[in-house]
Amino acid sequence: MAQATREYGEWPLKRLMTEVVGSGHKSADDMSRTQAREAFQRILGDEPDHTTLGAFWLANRWKRNTPEELGAYVDVMSEESVETATPDADPVDCGANYDGKGRSAILGVGAGVVAAAAGTPVVVHSGDRVPTQKQDAYKHVLDELGVRTEIEPSESADMVDEVGFGFYYQPEFNPGIDALFERRDNMGVRTFVNTVETLANPANASVHLGSFYHLAFAKKMVRTLTQSETSSVERALFFQGMEGYDDVRPGETIVAEWPVAGDESDDEDIADFEIRTGEYGMDIESEDLQVEDVAEESAAITEAVLAGEREDGFADAVALNAALRIYAREDADSIQDGLEQAREAIADGSAAATLDELRAF
Repeated sequence: MAQATREYGEWPLKRLMTEVVGSGHKSADDMSRTQAREAFQRILGDEPDHTTLGAFWLANRWKRNTPEELGAYVDVMSEESVETATPDADPVDCGANYDGKGRSAILGVGAGVVAAAAGTPVVVHSGDRVPTQKQDAYKHVLDELGVRTEIEPSESADMVDEVGFGFYYQPEFNPGIDALFERRDNMGVRTFVNTVETLANPANASVHLGSFYHLAFAKKMVRTLTQSETSSVERALFFQGMEGYDDVRPGETIVAEWPVAGDESDDEDIADFEIRTGEYGMDIESEDLQVEDVAEESAAITEAVLAGEREDGFADAVALNAALRIYAREDADSIQDGLEQAREAIADGSAAATLDELRAF
């Protein structure tokens, strides 16, 4: 039986280009929620001409998307692409840039396992060589550690509940976005898809931890979450990450936290503060965390740190990043308290045991 052709509204991408977003970064107009929703529905439905799609993505990059537009994209992605599987635990959702890192170690696996060992469940998610950088991400470190990654969402949820740490694989839980791989690859630059895929939240977590380059972008991400009508996130922590990833960079680092009531926050309940990583034992430079083979060396570093065999800058960085995850879920009253929990989980062997359970899952 023939499949019915989907009916859309009045805003094909070509019309949006001509009448709304395509006139240039200074003169372009923003889309309404309805227009943005229809645009992404058409994209996920593979309806636009490829030339028009590329132009639309580039126009959005030039004009810069509003939180309302991004929230609409998140909603359409959630409704039409994401298959969620909610674990009994309510984990911290870690949404690092899917296109990965190329110079420094990925610390989020080690940090997430340490946090899990300390009692804070953690979820991470990524694809496989996602455009544009197509570099190493969570999946590739886990693969090097011998952890199963190409699993269905229901198995990912079970992993969270059994181990405390879970991985969700994009082609399995977000197939509509994965299907855009070729088109994104041919763009040669990042698009808004790179932003919204990090907010997919396949575990329906109430806490999100992410990264940003500039504070203004962190606040835009918070506003995106509040503009999304499908988001389950009730609390978020964003910090300046190395290579845009969710590994806190050494030195003076800005953190954005939401919601925070009182005089310390703005009128949207977003507070920002600065941490000096040296004061938390991470007294190193960014260059000290660089590696040549990101996936392989990150896995080896993770294994050694969790076994208590390293007490260097990498060990300090893993512990501090674990502390931020513990603090994000409010399982610690302060980052310092979270750091003490993280170090104890390593020292008493809980972190190494959790990694063993993850491998055995």
